[in-house]
Amino acid sequence: MIDTHSHIYSEDFDTDRSETVQRAKEAGVQHIILPNCDRDTLAPMLALEAEYPGYCHAAIGLHPTSVKEDYEAELELVKSEMKRRSWIAIGEIGIDLYWDKTFLKEQIAAFQQQINWALEYKLPVIIHVRDSYRETMNALAPYKNKGLTGVFHSFTGTIEEAQEIIAFGGFKLGINGIVTFKNSGLAAVVKQIELEHILLETDSPYLTPAPHRGKRNESAYVSLVRDKLAEVYNCSAEQIDSQTTQNALALFDI
Repeated sequence: MIDTHSHIYSEDFDTDRSETVQRAKEAGVQHIILPNCDRDTLAPMLALEAEYPGYCHAAIGLHPTSVKEDYEAELELVKSEMKRRSWIAIGEIGIDLYWDKTFLKEQIAAFQQQINWALEYKLPVIIHVRDSYRETMNALAPYKNKGLTGVFHSFTGTIEEAQEIIAFGGFKLGINGIVTFKNSGLAAVVKQIELEHILLETDSPYLTPAPHRGKRNESAYVSLVRDKLAEVYNCSAEQIDSQTTQNALALFDI
């Protein structure tokens, strides 16, 4: 298994980070991808990657909820980091209108600038979408057939939205603990999507799968997402593991 989206560099894990990584390894997690949020998360993320080289893989990007008046300065840091070293992906980036709509224009500008860099550096993007599906697809429209690849992180949309994303080309759908929530309706949608389009993720420390809802999420719990998908697809956990790992390896070139 590959946890394609985990923030275990966050302060939520300051007291037991090494144990968290060990539990992930024991659960069968082969790689963990670490998306960045902003300048404040960069140092702890890089420290974790340095501690587990070849296991934890850092991405670079400006999260939409960190886009404020000073977003251009934040993007300058992203750009300088991209010049400084190689990265697994650009992310997480996107549009979030759940908390605040004040900076929608700036969020779109930051999103598209980072997409341009992804194309320039030939990197996949990790896309954050919250209450912003149509705005996100509109922002992506100019990049259709340009070779852009990536993942729609924490996909919770309709089957029609999934089909639109897949038809765009180059994108996978990141499925996490939400698929285990009884009232989410996500399992019924996922069942209609070919497994070749699916990636496993946790979004640790958030979105903890059942039966641990309400507690801190961690990368080891990606196994619970895998097990739920095996139930959804009526196949073995090994089949889910094998196909989603293959999907992730191909997308992120690990």
